[in-house]
Amino acid sequence: QVQLVESGGGLVQAGGSLRLSCAASVVSGRIVSINVMGWYRQAPGKQRELVAAITSGGSTNYADSVKGRFTISRDNAKNTVYLQMNSLEPEDTAVYYCNAKGVLAVTGTGALRVSNEYWGQGTQVTVSS
Repeated sequence: QVQLVESGGGLVQAGGSLRLSCAASVVSGRIVSINVMGWYRQAPGKQRELVAAITSGGSTNYADSVKGRFTISRDNAKNTVYLQMNSLEPEDTAVYYCNAKGVLAVTGTGALRVSNEYWGQGTQVTVSS
């Protein structure tokens, strides 16, 4: 079982910044690689939408609404993805979810395990006007 632990959410004034972190791990064994890590968000009454994603090779994809304001990055050695959010607006208020696709891991007994997709529990970001 792959676990995604998110941190960095909170309350911030419009124009401020937040940095979200998401660390992937397994109870036993070791994660070898993760093909894609990304961030999604869901505001009340709206569909969940992709905010940003990044491949293991560093290719990125951003929603038009956050281009120029948000930056996604990852540390492959730590299996961690980050989302630097600047110039935050009230419209950015949502629950932000970490996502990992294509997880390759080695269990504590030495067996290979491929996991297709996992989600974090979500972290609340609230931007006040």
